[in-house]
Formats: sequence, C-alpha cells, structure tokens
Amino acid sequence: MIKIPRNIIDEIIKQAYDELPDEACGLLTGLNSVVHTRYAMTNTDHSPEHFSFDPQEQFNVLKEARRNGQKIIANYHSHPESPARPSEEDIRLAYDPEAVYIIVSLASGIPDMKAFSKVNGRMQPCEIKVV
Repeated sequence: MIKIPRNIIDEIIKQAYDELPDEACGLLTGLNSVVHTRYAMTNTDHSPEHFSFDPQEQFNVLKEARRNGQKIIANYHSHPESPARPSEEDIRLAYDPEAVYIIVSLASGIPDMKAFSKVNGRMQPCEIKVV
C-alpha cells in the first residue's frame, strides 16, 4: 500500500492534463510508504506514448530527498490515451523492486489512477490510500 495526500493526487492529475498530449511524469518522496513530496519532472521524450526523466532533475530530487530525510518511494506517469495499466515498456523499465509505479489514465475522460509494484518480474496491483 502507498499513502498519498489528496492534494498530491490532485496535483498529479492536473499535471497530466497540463502536459497533454504528452505523458506527464514525476517522482514521489516520503518514508514508510507515506508520500510527503511530489516532484514534477520533465518528460525529455516529449511523447504521448512514453517518457524519460531528465537525469539532472532526477539527481536533484534524490539529493533533496536525502537532505530532508526522505527517499524516493514512487514514480508516476500518465497515459493520455490508454488505460492505467503498465505497458510492456513500463514493465521493462521498472528496475527498482522497492518503488511503487503509479499510472494515471486520461483515456476515458475521468482520471483513473492505479499503482503497481514489481514482484518476481511481474507488475502487481498496489493499493493507494488517500490520506
């Protein structure tokens, strides 16, 4: 389970809409599966079908999280035109077995946010608890 404050969920969804038609992406930091901070990242691919983080931004988030006594616990991205489920590319690029992977779909006109963890090479649903 990952616990995310309502305002951070709202910010993620707003970013997903703001960055249409491209995928939006970002990192979430916190402790013990509780999110404290959201970092909107630049999708350097500028694509509606995939994303890549800017390496310098990613490093800056890691440094700031450590300074604040937190760690990166999740990453998120949007699917502008497909469901909130991991694509083959999402699965292949999910390297961190401790991270939660969050996908926000805008395909149906109503935002759909789902979370996943990678277990034994497979993506498994992870509960999102709004706090």
